[in-house]
Amino acid sequence: MGVSASQLSKEQLTEYQELTFLTKQDILHAYRLFKQLLSAEQIDLQYTRVPQKTVCEMPELKANPFRERICLVFSTAAEKDGSMSFEDFLDMLSVFSDSATPEIKSHYAFKIFDFDGDGTLNKEDLKKLVNCLTGGTDNSQLTESDMNQLINNILEESDIDKDGTVNLSEFQHVISRSPDFVSSFRIVL
Repeated sequence: MGVSASQLSKEQLTEYQELTFLTKQDILHAYRLFKQLLSAEQIDLQYTRVPQKTVCEMPELKANPFRERICLVFSTAAEKDGSMSFEDFLDMLSVFSDSATPEIKSHYAFKIFDFDGDGTLNKEDLKKLVNCLTGGTDNSQLTESDMNQLINNILEESDIDKDGTVNLSEFQHVISRSPDFVSSFRIVL
């Protein structure tokens, strides 16, 4: 696909539609948005990357406390710097679209919340998760006692096998009981 183009070909558009949960209109809109983030007319779809900082400043992500984690999870950059190619960008938008399945959404939510990338949500991941949700500043952080109580409550509700962590299937089980999750895990184009 490494073709330099000012617009997507019909073949590229069809391929992206087949590989994502996005409509052709969504993909064209995403392409225009990607070009705006670069401030460039020409894009080499194979090599052009938007820096993480630029992606995080998008109005759709700017207020999201997990914006850096989102970029890191969807980035395929060898340097793991959170920069995004157009395909990374499409993958992100696809997962956050209304058309993505609850299973896909929960899988990526789990990856975003798994800060150390070990495949489980341990106490440290849960602490970071809570701090992100509460703002993480000294004024908004929970006391150590309150944090420990909250994490213990989360584990009590979620840790089915009682190993002290939440794995993907346990996370998906909890999410399946939360109908608001799917509607709140989205980015509107």
